[in-house]
Amino acid sequence: MNFPLRPVDPDADARLLHSWFSQDYASFWDMLDAGVDDVRREHRAIAASDHHHALLGFDGGAPVFLMERYDPARSPIAGCYEATAADVGMHLLVAPPAAPVPGYTRSVMAAVLDHLFEDPTVERVVVEPDIRNHKIQALNDAAGFRPVTNIELPDKTAVLSICTRTDYAAARNQLARRSQEATA
Repeated sequence: MNFPLRPVDPDADARLLHSWFSQDYASFWDMLDAGVDDVRREHRAIAASDHHHALLGFDGGAPVFLMERYDPARSPIAGCYEATAADVGMHLLVAPPAAPVPGYTRSVMAAVLDHLFEDPTVERVVVEPDIRNHKIQALNDAAGFRPVTNIELPDKTAVLSICTRTDYAAARNQLARRSQEATA
């Protein structure tokens, strides 16, 4: 699947993002009680940053996910693991579906990782989901992320995980084989 991306417009997209952040499934983003102005302020800060970027992903012209790319060395996880200059951090939030589509979130994750690894300077993608967020951890595992360690951050205990280009390619190949076997 193809998911075009564009930078988040903090003013134009604040209501949309608020509608996603304020739902129970997004509780790990720690914005359930945030207002539209809080979301706008947060994304204005991201837009002004030279090391943190927020992008909206689209399907058929409709926004369906938020992806954040950041420099781990300039984030709260700095010093929690042996970072390299070839690392990029990533956050992902998929919009609530009108109707569930099997494999859709995995397709979104693949599109995000494809986008990140298109940058030839990126060798590893780093994530730090809340230790209680088992759904995203399962998605990360399927995409080739490997847990490194649990870390304490100001807002959570997180599972720091890393996906290399090689791990991602192997995971993509395994998923493709399973898909072919299921349709054979």
